[in-house]
Amino acid sequence: MKLNVDDVASRIDHTILKPDTSYQEVEKLCKEVQDYNFACVCVLPYFVEYSRSILVEREKVCTVIGFPLGASFVFSKMDECVHALKHGAGEIDMVINIAALLANDFRTVATEISSVVEIAHNTLAKVKVIVETCLLDEQQKIDVCKIVSDNGADYIKTSTGFSHGGATLHDIELLRKYSDDKLKIKASGGIKTAQFAIELINAGADRIGTSSGVKIIQELNSMNA
Repeated sequence: MKLNVDDVASRIDHTILKPDTSYQEVEKLCKEVQDYNFACVCVLPYFVEYSRSILVEREKVCTVIGFPLGASFVFSKMDECVHALKHGAGEIDMVINIAALLANDFRTVATEISSVVEIAHNTLAKVKVIVETCLLDEQQKIDVCKIVSDNGADYIKTSTGFSHGGATLHDIELLRKYSDDKLKIKASGGIKTAQFAIELINAGADRIGTSSGVKIIQELNSMNA
C-alpha cells in the first residue's frame, strides 16, 4: 500500500509516558498533534485534563491504565478508567494482566477487558488493549487475540515500550491473522523511523504509537521531496 504523509500522520499516537514528564513537554506534544494532525496524544493519567484543555477534542486525548505492568486488580483498572474518562480522555490504552495470561487464567484477562470496555464504550471512548507481545510465545499471542476480539475492545496493541522489546513485523502480521476483522491493531515500542512505520502499517497496523512522530513525518517529507 502506497502511503502519503497525511496517511501516516493520521495513524500516529504521539506519545510521552516517561515518569519525569513535564507540563512543558505535554504542551509541546499537544501542539504537535494539532500541527501535524496526529491521531491523538498519549499521556500519563495525571496529564489528561491538561491535555484536554489544549486539544479540546476528546478523541485526541489518550491515556494509559494498569500501566506499565498490568498486574493491578480488575477493579483498580475500572476505577482508573472512570477517572480518566471524567478528566477528558477519549481513548484508553489498558495493559492486560500478563501474569494471568501466562498462567492460563484467561477468565481474569477476559473480565478486565470486558469491564473496562463497558465503562469506556458507555461514553463512546475507545479501548486499546496492550498485550506486551515480547513476553508471549506464539500460542499465547494467538490466545490473546481471541480474548481481546471476544471482549469488545477496539484495538489490540503490541507493547508498553517499557519491557525488553517492542513492535515487530511478525507480531503485527500474526495479530492481524488471528484477530477478529473488526479489531484494529496498534503497533508500539521502538518505532523511530518512517521506513519502519510504513512497514508496520503495510503489515496491518492501524495505529502507530511512538515518541518519534515529528521525526517520522520529517523523514517522510524528505523521502517525498
